[in-house]
Amino acid sequence: MKKSKKFQYGNVLTISLAHLSHDLYSSFLAPILPLLIAKLGIPLSYAGFLDVVRKLPSLFNPLIGLIADKVSVKYFIIISPAITAISMSLLGIAPSYPIVLILLLVAGISNTLFHEPSPVIVKNVSGDQIGKGMSYYMLGGELARTLGPLLITTAISLWGLEGSWRVMPIGLVASLILYIKLRNVSGNKVTKREKGAWDTVKKHHKFFGLITCISMFRATMHISLTLYLPTYLVGQGKSLWLSGIAIALLQLAGAVGTFFAGPLSDRFGRKKILLMTSIANPILMWLFVASDTMLRVPILIVIGFSLFATGPILLALVQDTGTERPSLMNGVYMALTFGIGSLISVLIGVVGDWLGLNMAFQISSFTALGAIPFVLMLKDRKA
Repeated sequence: MKKSKKFQYGNVLTISLAHLSHDLYSSFLAPILPLLIAKLGIPLSYAGFLDVVRKLPSLFNPLIGLIADKVSVKYFIIISPAITAISMSLLGIAPSYPIVLILLLVAGISNTLFHEPSPVIVKNVSGDQIGKGMSYYMLGGELARTLGPLLITTAISLWGLEGSWRVMPIGLVASLILYIKLRNVSGNKVTKREKGAWDTVKKHHKFFGLITCISMFRATMHISLTLYLPTYLVGQGKSLWLSGIAIALLQLAGAVGTFFAGPLSDRFGRKKILLMTSIANPILMWLFVASDTMLRVPILIVIGFSLFATGPILLALVQDTGTERPSLMNGVYMALTFGIGSLISVLIGVVGDWLGLNMAFQISSFTALGAIPFVLMLKDRKA
């Protein structure tokens, strides 16, 4: 679709709702992880490897990006919610660890097919307000990660872990609705080629270096909370239902953060807002771990707002590069961030097995400080 100066609310909201319908299911892993650990009898390091397998297909994001720059990939977005719904809903009845790995691998492939082209379509229909468009897009994902834990924990409460497949139809219906809504929305296509793919990546290698470092230090907190928070709370004697509510609150606050972060970065600059959140996040994480009272609830809400606010800003920065291969740039970014997240997932699990999740959370609060100097090295970009 040709990029317009006008912010196309209808198309932006449609892609945001597509994001919600897909990520509703991809958010199931964290809340049911304590049950999978108990059922399969696996250590935390093995549990972390589950997330690695789910994110492994993200390494092929640049390849999907090259395809997306040449052809319309709207059907990737349409079919992905159904595929992810089937694979993630079957986790509860998976009889063994290898079967769980296969289901998560399928979900990871679907995840890659959805998340690679969709931000580029959002860019094309956001006009001059890319940050705002990315906030709407990320809002759909964060709302999904708010509703997903509540959906799966409710299903388990009603039908048990083996009854999780009963929520599958929602994703199937979502794909049908998306087909009706998105059939007239096209993906991005390269109209001219001034450089080859490798030349494009080399031209922006310094930018990707900074983004990689920022993402790596940010991931220590992000993975700790989004993947291990329910396991952490269950280990402290909290119920699975209460743990599900906790991660839902985190994601709901994150949805609010993503909604406001993009427009604020359009107005005040990406670097300034990113720096503020990078300073606040480690402090908030340390306060959360240090507290063992009801103060944890408001602290967790503020963490969600600040931590997830960086998502749309980083996506907007990638699209601000002005390249004629936006899908390739997005693919490289997604491969880097998902790859880093996979490694961090295992690392936190290993530290959790060795020193306990409480110490792993404390370490992540300090390592998150490492993002600050790399944010300072970024060129300030405004939409």
